Amino acid sequence: MIIKLHKEISSSEITSPEVFKTRRTLIKTGLAALTVGSGLFSNIANSSAENLNIEQPQSTDRKLINNYTNYYEFSYNKEDASTLAQKLRIDPWQIEVAGAVEKPGNYHLEDILRRNPSQERIYRFRCVEAWSMVVPWQGFPLADLINFLQPTSRARFVEFTTIAQPEIMPNLNRNSMLTWPYREALRLDEAMHPLTILATGMYGESLAKQNGAPLRLVVPWKYGFKSIKAIIKINFLENPPITSWNLSAPDEYGFYANVNPEVPHPRWSQRSERVLGSNFFTPRRATQIFNGYAEQVASLYSQMDLKRYF
Repeated sequence: MIIKLHKEISSSEITSPEVFKTRRTLIKTGLAALTVGSGLFSNIANSSAENLNIEQPQSTDRKLINNYTNYYEFSYNKEDASTLAQKLRIDPWQIEVAGAVEKPGNYHLEDILRRNPSQERIYRFRCVEAWSMVVPWQGFPLADLINFLQPTSRARFVEFTTIAQPEIMPNLNRNSMLTWPYREALRLDEAMHPLTILATGMYGESLAKQNGAPLRLVVPWKYGFKSIKAIIKINFLENPPITSWNLSAPDEYGFYANVNPEVPHPRWSQRSERVLGSNFFTPRRATQIFNGYAEQVASLYSQMDLKRYF
């Protein structure tokens, strides 16, 4: 069972008093339920992938993934980004927690990991560029960390910020493409969903720098740009924040970014995808709504027009 904390939300209409009034009641009800007994969401978040009825597809060859990544702070070329990202300094690492939360502060990553044992989750990963892969992640449910931090009744969104090291990230100095540092966000109920994890590794090893080390978000039913890399700040907000790609091109990159074959990118179709590692003669794979996780997440958006709130 999933508590639906939001009936309908959009980045353009969220500021209306009627929406705030309705959602304030829902948030209070939902957060109160989280504190009852052993904690509903804590139990759900600790569920195994098998208990969540998740298909375990075959993982993509790791060598392909290591050299095929978007990390625009470094380069627009996928292979160059993989090489340049090795300069990233990730030890020591702190995460700032701020906003509408009972336990704000700066947390050492080591302390967070001691509190949150690692799990493996094999997820499909779908890029907005219409290619896909399958990744065996190691990490822990974001809901476990959120429960520990204790968001207040005002918290409705969770914003994430990526590290900015301009001395080694060329595009930060050029102020190129996006407004830096990179930011992404989820609704609180999306962040609390048991499929949403904070990843610290892949393929049984520590997360590679080009893949988001030392801590990245993974939301498997959304396009990959939502799964922000190298997180240094988690901010709990009442109002929807402006995220990087949505600010740069709102007609192309919606706030929700749910995988949806019926909503094309302005310059290409999303009805099919190229599977990473397939050869020239391999047919493209048909795109699945919510990247194949509709059974688990469709209820989050049951009252929403997915073509409007894309």
